Amino acid sequence: MKMDTDYPKKEVLDTENTEVPSSTNESTQGFKIPTEIIELPSRGLLYDKSSPLSSGTVELKYMTAKEEDILTTESFIKKGVVLDRFLESLIVTDGVKLDDFIIGDIDAITVAARIFGYGNEYEVSISTPSGKKQMESIDLSEISLNFLEDAYIKERGLNEFDFELPSSKVVISFKMLTQADQKKLQQEIDKNKKIFTGQSKLSSTQLKHQIVSIDGNSDPKYIREFVDSAMLASDARALRKYIEGIQPGVNLSVEVTDRETGETFPVDTPIGVQFFWPDAKV
Repeated sequence: MKMDTDYPKKEVLDTENTEVPSSTNESTQGFKIPTEIIELPSRGLLYDKSSPLSSGTVELKYMTAKEEDILTTESFIKKGVVLDRFLESLIVTDGVKLDDFIIGDIDAITVAARIFGYGNEYEVSISTPSGKKQMESIDLSEISLNFLEDAYIKERGLNEFDFELPSSKVVISFKMLTQADQKKLQQEIDKNKKIFTGQSKLSSTQLKHQIVSIDGNSDPKYIREFVDSAMLASDARALRKYIEGIQPGVNLSVEVTDRETGETFPVDTPIGVQFFWPDAKV
């Protein structure tokens, strides 16, 4: 997996000492808002050639007071759509919807939006291995991108990959989940929690949404029955590990030090409303 350790490419604007980028977003009132071109971890390889996302980049405008208001809109927070509305407001590129994005690409523009809006430093409370809570300052500029490599794709513009299960030798074709796919997955997970008294069945449910064919059979019912009844645990684990190894996205894991023991440990940078608006009481 190719990684970019210099992300995002451009520094946050210093409006006193730095020229405003030539790319701007002009509102109907005539105000010009700076914008940035953000690289997508997928490199645009999984989007149809007719999609603007196939260029491998997306244009975002800088955050304004309008976006801060979105982040604290109670109705959006209650519905769980606040970050969607926030990102939709920032995307300048015409002809794209947030539901079209591969999840890893959404993660990339989310981190970039935070850096361009509030800078690299992110203060967050984390749980340590010793069981304590401690505040940690995470440098978001150290977060890297995992770029999709040409060797893994079947053809440009096709979101489909092949993997032979090591034990059964069955050939699985799968896709990288989009925002639209993720919403359907979450709906099913939530439904399963109610039916199975809190058991989300996350692993098997995600495979059912991610697998597109089994030995060439793309019937959804067949795929679900195979995952439930015929897929060996070792094969399922191997498939998940393979997907994790090639999927484009953001490496959110950073090393921090447990102040109680002095030992370092990895932690995934949490992303939520407070990632952008730490003073929000949500």
